[in-house]
Amino acid sequence: MAAPGGAGSCEDFAEFQEFLRVMRTIDDRIVHELNTTIPTASFAGKIDASQTCKELYQSLMDAHTSRERIIKNCIAQTSSVVKTLREEREKAQDDTALLKQLRKEQTKLKLMQSELNVEEVVNDRSWKVFNERCRIHYKPPKSQ
Repeated sequence: MAAPGGAGSCEDFAEFQEFLRVMRTIDDRIVHELNTTIPTASFAGKIDASQTCKELYQSLMDAHTSRERIIKNCIAQTSSVVKTLREEREKAQDDTALLKQLRKEQTKLKLMQSELNVEEVVNDRSWKVFNERCRIHYKPPKSQ
C-alpha cells in the first residue's frame, strides 16, 4: 500500500535510512570541517573564524531542521497507512495477508520513530563539537 503523498523514501525503510545517512554527512564531518576552517591561535589573523562559524551554524540548523521535518513527515505518512490498515483489519479479521501488511507497517513505523532518537543524538554531538570550537568566534541566536 502506497504512503499518502507518494514520497518514495518513506515507503522503503532501507531507502529512508540511506537518505538520512546522506543528509547526516555534515554532522559526520563536523570535526574535520572545524579543524580545516577554524584557525589555531597562530593562524587566527588569516581567516575570519566568526563568519566561518556563522555559516557552519546556519548549515547545521538547516540540515537538522530539514531532517527532522522529513522524519516527522514519514512518521505521519506511515501512521496514516497503519490506521487505514487497522480499519481494514476490523472489517476483514480473517485476512492474513492484511494482518501481515499491518505488522510490517507497524514495524516500519517503530523504526522511523526510533530515527527521531538517533537524530537527537547526532544533533547533540554536532552542537557539542560546534560549541567547543566556535563559542569564542560566534554566538548563535538564543533559539538554539
